[in-house]
Amino acid sequence: MNFNDMSKNTLTQNTDFLQAIRWTDDGLVPAIAQDHETGEILMMAWMNSESLTLTVQEQRAIYWSRSRQKLWRKGEESGHVQQIREIRLDCDNDVLLLRVEQIGGIACHTGRRSCFYQRLDQQQWQAVDPIIKNPDDIYSK
Repeated sequence: MNFNDMSKNTLTQNTDFLQAIRWTDDGLVPAIAQDHETGEILMMAWMNSESLTLTVQEQRAIYWSRSRQKLWRKGEESGHVQQIREIRLDCDNDVLLLRVEQIGGIACHTGRRSCFYQRLDQQQWQAVDPIIKNPDDIYSK
């Protein structure tokens, strides 16, 4: 789906694409965010039909927060918005791939570029990617 070529009216009227997705029993689908230029995997989150529809309409990543039980507009607190460049569905129709432009270069709430910053080394998880910005400086409470 090329978002730059579609009008918002077209996007809001057609939600047939939701029918092809194999949702979990909870009505969710995993969504992997990938940098559209580098291919780097940034994070994984969950989407429901409302969050996916809003993502398509607003052209920014909007997830479903299982812990908070509400919609989560990525970057609403941090400013690290994910602008959608493309959405793909895997061969089993049960995983979404969001190709995004990561605004601010930080996707993880720990202040790192990617949520996948831990590597298994001699059967222990080691943080191997640097913190770009202290989370206390990103999130105000």
